[in-house]
Amino acid sequence: MKRCLLAALALALVLTAPARAAPAPPPVVPVGAFGWPVPWTAGGGAPATSGAPGAVTRLFDPPPHYYGRGHRGADLAGRPGTPVVAAGDGVVVFAGRVAGHGVVSVEHADGLRTTYEPVAVTVAPGARVRRGDALGVLEPGHRGCPVAACLHWGLRRPSPDGAAGAFEYLDPLLLLGLGRVRLLPTDP
Repeated sequence: MKRCLLAALALALVLTAPARAAPAPPPVVPVGAFGWPVPWTAGGGAPATSGAPGAVTRLFDPPPHYYGRGHRGADLAGRPGTPVVAAGDGVVVFAGRVAGHGVVSVEHADGLRTTYEPVAVTVAPGARVRRGDALGVLEPGHRGCPVAACLHWGLRRPSPDGAAGAFEYLDPLLLLGLGRVRLLPTDP
């Protein structure tokens, strides 16, 4: 009898639990629409060694939930004073200092937004930028950077769950046809 009650309770919990929304697919990005935000990788790919300029020193690590721990971007190795450029065409929606670091955010098509920090900012909000236009120069001081300076490059889009003002963090390397591929089950 006790087992039947526990089984009935478990079934009731499963049946009344809110359905979990399927994760949104990665953004569809036209080939060549975005490029590396550091000019030394303009030849088409990042250097292979982790200490070389432009090499990825830390990968994207999505948070388990909206306020959870994680790494909401990719860190690229650099040198202080190196130009930081817009990865794609868009409009500068923020350019200023946050917590003592220079930050630039660029809004792209379909609500995609890239962020760049720490940057000595040379653009103003509202400025239209094209892929490769200068946003500023790389500053030292990115916490956890194993070299002289690292650019933290982030990507986000409006959240698919419809919450007002909510957004979803994505791997910016997806813009370049790179990034971690995850296979999801087809049956929920």
